[in-house]
Amino acid sequence: MSGSVLFTAGERWRCFLTPSRSSLFWALHNFCCRKKSTTPKKITPNVTFCDENAKESENALDKLFSSEQQASILHVLNTASTKELEAFRLLRGRRSINIVEHRENFGPFQNLESLMNVPLLKYKSTVQVCNSILCPKTGREKRKSPENRFLRKLLKPDIERERLKAVNSIISIVFGTRRIAWAHLDRKLTVLDWQQSDRWSLMRGIYSSSVYLEEISSIISKMPKADFYVLEKTGLSIQNSSLFPILLHFHIMEAMLYALLNKTFAQDGQHQVLSMNRNAVGKHFKLMIGDSRSSGKELVKQFLSDSILKADPRVFFPSDKIVHYRHMFLSTELQRVEELYDSLLQAIAFYELAVFDSEP
Repeated sequence: MSGSVLFTAGERWRCFLTPSRSSLFWALHNFCCRKKSTTPKKITPNVTFCDENAKESENALDKLFSSEQQASILHVLNTASTKELEAFRLLRGRRSINIVEHRENFGPFQNLESLMNVPLLKYKSTVQVCNSILCPKTGREKRKSPENRFLRKLLKPDIERERLKAVNSIISIVFGTRRIAWAHLDRKLTVLDWQQSDRWSLMRGIYSSSVYLEEISSIISKMPKADFYVLEKTGLSIQNSSLFPILLHFHIMEAMLYALLNKTFAQDGQHQVLSMNRNAVGKHFKLMIGDSRSSGKELVKQFLSDSILKADPRVFFPSDKIVHYRHMFLSTELQRVEELYDSLLQAIAFYELAVFDSEP
């Protein structure tokens, strides 16, 4: 393969390539979920917005919606919890968190204009949010959505959407032939813990089940309780006989982790361990080149920097741990410690794709 380096025994089985390198705002429709005969007269049709930063009159938003509609929107914004706000597609992720935090710090929203004081909400996005509150998708529309098909490809085994929406924290686990790494993130994308272990004796000589059990049990004993434990599902083909030792190792690891994690952290007899499609994570972060996935090192490095330099970073590293994580990253920068990087990226993708169902 041109421009690639393939690592086999002694390193993680991966192909590393050099990483590869908005549209007009859709017109505000006339109260999308209702018949034309019941469309509120006060919604202004065919309104176009040419400048994101253009200043509107003080009552511009109020003129778009009737007093009853404004009251309904404000009731939701002033009473709904973060999880309840996330039921509206345009309020998933950081927006719902920012709305609740702004409400707690400055009191209830008095009018729709005040919503634009919330981080990540400007005039256009505020109009969208108001319409999404007034016109939530119906159950029939949701069934027609390809969302469920996407989730079945992304995660195994199948998991109820309600359980995913209620997630508070997860542990993302990625393993290779020489090391295993895991990242513990909450729904605010705050990194609660991030570790790796590369001092194990697996894949040396015979595949001893007792050695696997001892090594994996030791690692699991360090993990805290979480709502889900997410394992990376590799895409190695079983038809390639030369990969049999690697495949055997991966299958033993996966089986051991499933059994031990479910036994240790089982709740009400429900699955606590999920497998996540590796290539789907790669596509989410634009790391795929053809069928191969490039390194996520530079992306993780950027997340670490943004956590220090930006007021509202995509990923949050607590100030009391950022020095430790930066040191851990720098100490491995000259090596190909992809498991460490991938465990963090997989956790972020899990929230953004499966929980928030939105692109950042």
